[in-house]
Amino acid sequence: MTAEPAHVWPVPPQDGYTVNDLLTLPDLPPHTELIDGSLVFVSPQRAFHSLAMCLLERGLRATVPPELRVRREMTVVIDKRNGPEPDICVIRAAAARNREQMYYQVRDVMLAVEVVSPDSEARDRDTKPYKYATAGIPHFWLVEMASVDQRPIVNVFELDKATRTYVPSGTYRDTLKIAVPFDINVDLTEIDEL
Repeated sequence: MTAEPAHVWPVPPQDGYTVNDLLTLPDLPPHTELIDGSLVFVSPQRAFHSLAMCLLERGLRATVPPELRVRREMTVVIDKRNGPEPDICVIRAAAARNREQMYYQVRDVMLAVEVVSPDSEARDRDTKPYKYATAGIPHFWLVEMASVDQRPIVNVFELDKATRTYVPSGTYRDTLKIAVPFDINVDLTEIDEL
């Protein structure tokens, strides 16, 4: 007797998947991303990841100007073969057309935020920032867990338009207080109360 597989995995097309595939393939796990034509499935997240996202989302929503919107875990279409899902992004309000949309175009993203997870460390630190920068997203934050108090450390980057690379503009512990892309003031120690 032969055991039947618990799940039949999709077989990739010869030239890889496209964003259209990502948005229309049935039964993909939640938060599947498309990186260089390959589907990337994410592992269950740790509590820090969820709490850091909640804290930053709340802080951004408290100060976001009316012409921008804060979104969490939404696909950003960079090109035909790349549809990553930043943990948080800030988009132009005009891009938030309706509540049924499943993605945003990269041109509408002002800020992308990635909270580093053990299963996605290389993607969060290298692959995604590279793709975000070359696509022209002006601001990027990389959030890590401090080893001592397990609070967020937010590494803030701004796009150098000439080189299409990110330049570090600050590392924030305890308080994230910056003026770009808009006035933001988040007490990072509040993660202890969540």
